[in-house]
Amino acid sequence: MSERTLVLVKPDGVARGLVGEVLGRLERKGFELVAMELRTLDRATAEEHYGEHRDKPFFADLVAFITSAPLVAAVVQGRDVIASWRTMMGATDPAKAAPGTIRADLATETSQNVTHGSDSPESAAREIALFFPDLAQR
Repeated sequence: MSERTLVLVKPDGVARGLVGEVLGRLERKGFELVAMELRTLDRATAEEHYGEHRDKPFFADLVAFITSAPLVAAVVQGRDVIASWRTMMGATDPAKAAPGTIRADLATETSQNVTHGSDSPESAAREIALFFPDLAQR
């Protein structure tokens, strides 16, 4: 069954010229790019996106980082794309990420780990509606 997910190439990935590498891995896996935009995220959107972390001590730093510079937001679809993309990204901490994953190969630290992907169909629907409202009903 085909599903959709939100993929972000975070500001560190954009600044380091890794957008093509990240998106290329998705395309080589056979997933389809449905929508994509380069943008600097505003604070309100960032706070809504990371709302589940609002009460955690790292929330302010997370919002500050994700709004600090341009990022690439994309909607990607394909069979089991959510689980596949989570595996392809690797663990949040690059030192603990499996070899060959994006974070093991490209990330330098936990707080700047190159990419984001929705963790469930419900999160994907919420995040796609937040970043690409015109796609939310499709």
